[in-house]
Amino acid sequence: MYVYDEIDQKMVDQRVAQFRDQTNRFLAGELPADEFQHLRLRNGLYIQRLAPMLRIAVPYGMLSSTQLRKLAHITRQFDRGYAHLTTRQNIQLNWPKLEEVPDILEELASVEMHAIQTSGNCIRNITSDQFAGVAVDEIEDSRPWAEIIRQWSTFHPEFNWLPRKFKIAVTGAEKDRAAVQVHDIGVRISRDAGITQFEILVGGGLGRTPVIGPVIKQGLEPKHLLTYLEAILRVYNRYGRRDNKYKARIKILVRAMTPEVFAEKVETEWNNIKDGEATLTQSEIDRVKGHFTAPDYEELEDLVPDIDDRITDNSGFSDWLQQNVKSHKQSGYSIVNLALKTTGTPPGDVTDEQLELIADLADKFSFGEVRITHEQNITLADVPKKDLHSVWLALVDADLASPNLGLLTDIICCPGGDYCSLANAKSIPVAEAIQRKFDDLDYLHDLGELDLNISGCMNACGHHHVGNIGILGVDKKGQEFYQVSIGGSGYEDATLAKILGPSFAQDEIPDVVQKLVDVHLKNRQGQERFVDTYRRIGIEPFKKSVYSS
Repeated sequence: MYVYDEIDQKMVDQRVAQFRDQTNRFLAGELPADEFQHLRLRNGLYIQRLAPMLRIAVPYGMLSSTQLRKLAHITRQFDRGYAHLTTRQNIQLNWPKLEEVPDILEELASVEMHAIQTSGNCIRNITSDQFAGVAVDEIEDSRPWAEIIRQWSTFHPEFNWLPRKFKIAVTGAEKDRAAVQVHDIGVRISRDAGITQFEILVGGGLGRTPVIGPVIKQGLEPKHLLTYLEAILRVYNRYGRRDNKYKARIKILVRAMTPEVFAEKVETEWNNIKDGEATLTQSEIDRVKGHFTAPDYEELEDLVPDIDDRITDNSGFSDWLQQNVKSHKQSGYSIVNLALKTTGTPPGDVTDEQLELIADLADKFSFGEVRITHEQNITLADVPKKDLHSVWLALVDADLASPNLGLLTDIICCPGGDYCSLANAKSIPVAEAIQRKFDDLDYLHDLGELDLNISGCMNACGHHHVGNIGILGVDKKGQEFYQVSIGGSGYEDATLAKILGPSFAQDEIPDVVQKLVDVHLKNRQGQERFVDTYRRIGIEPFKKSVYSS
């Protein structure tokens, strides 16, 4: 993983000192609230419904065991003993005290972490595939390119005050685990005759106006990656609306211009800068790639007879292997996924004790590093197959072994009205009610792959637009109701879900979900997925089932 040099560390340390001075001046009444707002947002600090919220940057989701232990310490010392993982691979603290935030940032800086540009109208955390570097379907490791974009975008003076927030995702695998089609910019790595190139998508996003981003450039040479991204941002900065925040995202601009006209303007701008200072040299690409070399793998056999014996002895281990453990490109290794979706725990929440256990497991079994996933889970990317049973036993003891990855109860869920001041309705109680209704692993496994996403408002932090089943909290004359949509996907087959019809009361939602999956089970062919059944039979059978009684 990337390791700070002296310049990186100095930059982050100076930012901490700067924000400490700004916070002290605000608390002393010397800095107006409206001025402090812009400063705190650039340092990841929001004012939520009940307390401040601090969003900590985790570039492309990677964390070391040292960083995990520091986060565990911070949640105990400055919060309430837990943290929340987000769909942008970040970490949030829900209860920090304003006067202690500079201390938290100083603690983070001591382990090469920060909260810079995790909010505000700037380029946010760069996200990527949690299986980068180890996936069997990988074309090229996306992490070096995400790191290059991170370094270019951090404190970029020209893009520090964009019309609206801006999100970039990078993928280098055949299967899209980074949801690049619903980002402001999506970068796909491909190869032509063995030579790396990029496909660039622009204008995707969710929120009030969900859009699947169109491709505007193919075959981009690696040396031109940053200059082309810079051209996109310049066009957006010049033409993006600033008079109405609801129409300020780049997706609105691309749609208004049409992708073809937008691409022409980018091309014109790019021709002026494509060989400029941001052109990547091979030495710079190699420098960054040098931080992402393969770990010191052992020479191990892929066949581990002991695992078959353990499967026979314990169905829980078998279920976990089937659902949460994925193939690794290195012989004798597996990718282990921790689904933070135990019934009764808010999706994506992880305690200080669990963080420390995960750090211990990472040190013992996975070269001291972990990844946060787009689905609010955690990945140990390099676990020897011979150690899988030992890892599972440790996870069972820590309540981290739920074998439901990718199933109905592996719910993506925003904090909702329990925390967020923007939310129209609560999300967490709805997620728990669904999990309790479907707390039967045999049934879940029979039901098969199904993405259920919940958002507490139209900002879509829970990505409800691209859930196979999406649930959106809405306000009806001061009461919380929930709109249901189906048929979405945020991956390589990206599609936007369609609204079923009128919204439902909170206590109706579990039964509505039951009716939807019943239609799937009744009509599916073979073991097809819920979303494939929907695509084949259409929305009407689902509507009829939900609204007929």
